[in-house]
Parts: sequence; C-alpha cells; structure tokens
Amino acid sequence: MANRALITPVQLIASALVALLATCHAGGIAVYWGQNDGEASLAETCASGNYEFVIIAFLPKFGKGQTPQMDLASHCDPASGGCTSQSKDIRACQRRGVKVLLSIGGGDGSYGLSSPGDARQVAMYLWNNFLGGSSSSRPLGDAVLDGIDFDIELGGAKFWDDLARDLKNLGKSGGRSVLLSAAPQCPFPDEWDGGAISTGLFDLVWVQFYNNPECQFSAGRGAFMDAWRKWESVPAGRLFLGLPASRDAAGTGFVPAGELNSRVLPLIRGSPKYGGVMLWSKYYDDHTGYSSAIKSHV
Repeated sequence: MANRALITPVQLIASALVALLATCHAGGIAVYWGQNDGEASLAETCASGNYEFVIIAFLPKFGKGQTPQMDLASHCDPASGGCTSQSKDIRACQRRGVKVLLSIGGGDGSYGLSSPGDARQVAMYLWNNFLGGSSSSRPLGDAVLDGIDFDIELGGAKFWDDLARDLKNLGKSGGRSVLLSAAPQCPFPDEWDGGAISTGLFDLVWVQFYNNPECQFSAGRGAFMDAWRKWESVPAGRLFLGLPASRDAAGTGFVPAGELNSRVLPLIRGSPKYGGVMLWSKYYDDHTGYSSAIKSHV
C-alpha cells in the first residue's frame, strides 16, 4: 500500500483561503424573460442552471385608476387566462432554487402612481394576484412569485417609495417575505427609481449599464467605476451589473464576454455589495450563449 501524502498546516490554510476567496466573490446571473417571440420557456430557462434570478417582464399597465394588464409577447395571452399555465414552470424554477420575480413598468407602457393611496391599491393588487394573497383572477395562476421588480422608466417619480413599503409590509403581515429589486439607469441617482431605492427596502439592484453612454464601460474605466462606486453607496442588499446579452439587445453598452471576464468583472467583484450580472434578455442570451460564457467568472 502506497504511503499517503501528508497535508501540512500551511497547505490547509492555503486551501481554505482559496475557497474563501472563491465564495467571497461568487455572484449570480439574473435574466429578464417574457418579451420576445421564440424565447425559451420559463421552465427551460431555469433548467439551464445558469440563472439565480428570472424576472418575468412585464406588467406595463397599472396605477392611476387603470385596470392592470400584463404583456408576455407570444408566450401566452393574459387577457384570456392563457398564462395561468405558467404556474407549473414557476414552481419548477423555484424547486431548482431560482427566484422568480415580476417586473412592473418597462421602457414602454402606461403606468404611474398618483398618490400614496394609489400605491396601496397597486400593492394590494400585486399581493393578491402574484404574491401571497388570493384572487379569483391570478394572471399567472396559483404559483406564488418571490418578489417584485421595479423597472420604472416613465410615468413620474413619485410614490414608488410608498409602493415598496406597502409590499414589504404586506409580506410581513402575510407571513411571506417579498423580495424587492430595481433596475435603475446607471446615471446616479436614477430619475425614476431613486426615491424608492433610498428607502433601504430593496434586496437587489441591477443597474442598467447600457443605453447610457456616459457611464457604461465604453465610456472608459474611470467613468464606469465612478458610476459603480456611486451605486455602491445605496442602502440595498446586492448590486448587479446590468448588460445586454448581445449587440442587438440594446443601442449601446454591449461588452463582449471575453472582455467582461478579463477587464470588467475584476474591477467590481471585490465590492462588498457585488451580486453578479443582470442580462437583457433570455431571448438574446439564447442566441449568443452569453450567460454560459461568463458564468464561471461571475
């Protein structure tokens, strides 16, 4: 029988340090899903093993007395009840440990809040139709989503802080925590989401470092890091670098996977709030394999 190699205390310490560094910088990938024809299903998205968060996009109509309305492109028709079958996929994602959120707002839609009371009504609608409450008309069926994403890009900047507080309070009183995420633009502070994020109630902030030439990585390392450090100052849990998953996914801001891995991520992985990378969107990732190319570096 061959002699077993002895492991010295120094080797043990070195191994422990390597493991610690790996876990300190370990991030996840978040991806938006739902806005494109020909996109992988929700269940297939989560089965890939590439994503920690999947954000269903969008609820682009709500508030100001409007009847809320979802838009999931050709995946299903919410108006006819055709999206209730998504519950099966949502639960499949959650069984895999993937958190599933609903994104409200978007770059195109009819939404906004007119008062704290309006915010409360929207919060109740979201709680009863997508979260831990109950309703006879849940658009995505009886699956309970993990949280709500604020992608506010129009409709006024007021009362989003009220909506965030109301959602968190409903989760507390209902015995089911509600994750809150936001997708601000990289110029700091964000014109729309800034007030809500400053409440300190947001668990996740994925900053859009694209379609904003003054602060995305192509503006230069200095401008990019200046913006990142400003976002590090917000009272939020985890901070994500938001990027397009292909050149076609945004007007500007695409960073090739190799460049992201070698030049960008090393600059921000050491941040105490670093959470990973957010991608727009699953459809574009399907075509480029971007998440697979960056996963081991995130």
